[in-house]
This record gives sequence, C-alpha cells and structure tokens, in this order.
Amino acid sequence: MTSPLGSLPPADRPWIASDRKLARFVGQPFAQFLHLESSSGILLLAAAAIALVWANSGWGDSYVELWHTEVFLRIGDTELLREDLQHVVNDGLMAIFFLVVGCEIKRELVTGELRDPRRAALPAIAALGGMVVPALVFLAFNLGGPGARGWGIPMATDIAFAVGLVAILGRRVQPSLKLFLLTLAIVDDIGAIVVIALFYSDSISLRWLAGAAAVLAFMVVARRANVAYTPFFVILGIVVWYLTFRSGVHATIAGVALGLLAPTRPLQGEVQAEAVADQLEGKDDITVTDVRVTSFLIRESVPMGSRIEDALHPWSSYVIVPIFALANAGVVISAAAFEGSTSVILGIVLGLVVGKTVGISLFAWAGDRLGLGSLPPGTRTRDLIGISAAAGIGFTVSLFVADLAFRGGDLQDKAKIGVLIGSLVAAIVGSLLLWSFPLREALGLGPDDTDDTDADAPPGDERRAEDQRS
Repeated sequence: MTSPLGSLPPADRPWIASDRKLARFVGQPFAQFLHLESSSGILLLAAAAIALVWANSGWGDSYVELWHTEVFLRIGDTELLREDLQHVVNDGLMAIFFLVVGCEIKRELVTGELRDPRRAALPAIAALGGMVVPALVFLAFNLGGPGARGWGIPMATDIAFAVGLVAILGRRVQPSLKLFLLTLAIVDDIGAIVVIALFYSDSISLRWLAGAAAVLAFMVVARRANVAYTPFFVILGIVVWYLTFRSGVHATIAGVALGLLAPTRPLQGEVQAEAVADQLEGKDDITVTDVRVTSFLIRESVPMGSRIEDALHPWSSYVIVPIFALANAGVVISAAAFEGSTSVILGIVLGLVVGKTVGISLFAWAGDRLGLGSLPPGTRTRDLIGISAAAGIGFTVSLFVADLAFRGGDLQDKAKIGVLIGSLVAAIVGSLLLWSFPLREALGLGPDDTDDTDADAPPGDERRAEDQRS
C-alpha cells in the first residue's frame, strides 16, 4: 500500500519518506523492520547474543566492569541511591517495562480478552498449569538444596519472544491460537508479578510502603478531580517508584501498580475529527488558544492508560528490554559452569521445556473437557502442544527472577545458563510442532486422529484457504 506521504511534493516530504540515499537504504528499511510483529524479539535475541559473545571473549572483563560500575544519587550529604549499573537497569529501567505490562493488563481486563470471563477462562487455566508444573519440576531437582529459592524462574513466559516466534511462522499458526497464546502470556505476567511481590522482595518496611500507597491514592484522587497535567503524574510516579524501592518490595512492582491504576476512561468524551475540523473552519481568525484547546480535547479523548502504553511501548520493546538482555545474558559458559551440582540448570531447562509444555497443554485440555472454557476452533493436539512449548520461552522475566533469587555467585550463573538453554530448546520444539508438515504421517503413524477437533477440519488446500481468509 502506497504511503500518503508519497503523494506530497519531494520538498514537503519528511526525511524518512524522502528519496535521499540514507533514508531509502537505512531509514525506510529500519522503519519497516520496527513494524514487524517479531522485531522486538529479534532485537532481544541480538542483544543476548552480543552479551554472550562479549562475556566469553577476550574482553569479558570489560563486560563485568561495565555492569558493575557503581551509580549513586546524592543531594548534599543525603545519599538517595547507590546501585551498580546492572541493578539500575533491573530496578529502574525495568520498572518502565512493567509499567507497560500493567497498562496492557488493565486494557485486557477492561476492553480486551480478559474482560469476558468465559473467553479468558481457558487461557487463565492453561497459564496456571504453565506456572505450577514448571515450579514443581524445578523443585523435584532442588527441594532442600541451596537452589530451591529459584523455583519461580521457569514459571515465566516471554511475550516478545513467544509472540515473535509464532509471527515468524505466519499462517502456519491460526490467528485464534495466537490470541490464545497472547492471553495466556498476559495471565502469566500477572502470576509472575504476584510471585515477585510475595516471594522475591526483601524485608519489607511498612513505613516506606505506606508512603507509596498514599501517593498512589493521591494520584487516583487527583485524576478523579480531572487533573490532567502529565508532568505532575510523572513526578508522582517517580516518587512512588522511589518509596517502593526503599520499602523492600521490588521496585518494578511500582511500575505495575501505576499501570493498573492508569485510567481506561477518557477525561473528555469521544471527539470526532470532522466536528473539530468544522469548528475550526467556522472561525474567521484561528488563534493559538483555539489550537491549544482543540489539541487538549483530542488528547484527552484518549484514555491516559492508552497514551502511556502508546508512548512507552516502543521504548520498552526496542530499548529497555534489549538493554536488560545485554546487562543480564552475559554469563560465562565454560566447563567450570557445569562442575558440581547441575540441579539448578536441569530444573530450569526441564521446567521450561517439559513443565511448560505439559502444564499448559494438560490444564487446557482438562479445562476444555470439563466445560470450563473452549479451545480455539480447529485446534489440533499438535497445535496445542506446540503453542504450549512456545510458551516455554522464559528469557526476559526468567532472567529477571534469576537475578532476584540468586544475588550473584555461582548459582545465578547456572540459573542464567539454564534459562538460555531452556528458552532455546523451547523455541526449537515449539517451532517444529507448529510447523504445518504432518509429523505423524512422516513417521508412518497415520493421520493425527487423536483430537476430535480434526474430524471437521478441512484438509489440504481447503485448510490453507481458510487460514488465508482468517
């Protein structure tokens, strides 16, 4: 489809739409890449690969020195903050990531898939299985040992990687199954947030926590009083983050709380573009005040939560999460890393690959059979198992929980190796299972007739035509 900018005279086009060589060969291809559904996952993978190569190269010491550089904030003689650069990323920048997650959860609860309990029931049940079973698999290897604290690591699903994977597979994955995975991953995020808040926070100071709650309550009151000055809420949000950080509850929970409290109803009613144009057109002299008021009406006709999500989502997906991967995926992989007990590595790998696959598919199947929800139409057994395996890509949140569970040391390195191996294997297994080639027939086992939903499914070209119409 031709961009409307292409109809403008060359002199009036913005740089990105111009015919200049840098715009045509760099700017425009990069802009197209960012519009790919899998682009954030690709950047995340690239950042992780760079971190691994850097940490295992001759410049590995510089990697460690960089991310352990001490950062502090002081006003006069009062020191407000002292952390290394890695934890500035994990505690600070990742709060923005979780703010976007909070906004997405709120949107899904109010206007999305989670609004309808019936439609959300089965993905929620499947997500529960995808959290409980991996944790049990991990504990089967580590219960009573020093690594037991890492039970929450294999519970996570990385939305960017998992959704990016099914996006790469294209029409081989039916749209309703993609939606099932997305809803499941959002519920999984809710579970991960609860686990981090309850089990991976330090000793809690009720005084600081009460202060954070009071500021949050003040923000709600201010919004209901129609206060709409964005910098005011940004400053209060920073205060909430700092109070939460000092309380001992992990600071990223502040981002989630702010996202969940972001209004989903606009301050102004819906503004029709044509009505605004007519109003301005009817005036002989349009003043700066007229334009400012019109701009305010248009902006406030969009809920604050949607504006926050739209503004921060590109920064979260294309800047913050890749930086997080760069700061956390750089673990030295050597024979020494596998010496001694490997129970943490095995627990995480099997938790992500086996635990997620079995937990999600089994709970989803049981929920469907018990009438608690229904699988997407036309879902075959192989499709369900494949999408469950894809959900085993834990990566971002799994690395995040690994940092919280094991603050440095040998166990943290083993946990990160387990996350990297488990996520890679889960991605490969999920891709193979979701691939359209009839695996059972290739093995000489005959068509996959173990699922009743296959009985009415159109074969061959008719199935492909149906996928294209979807």
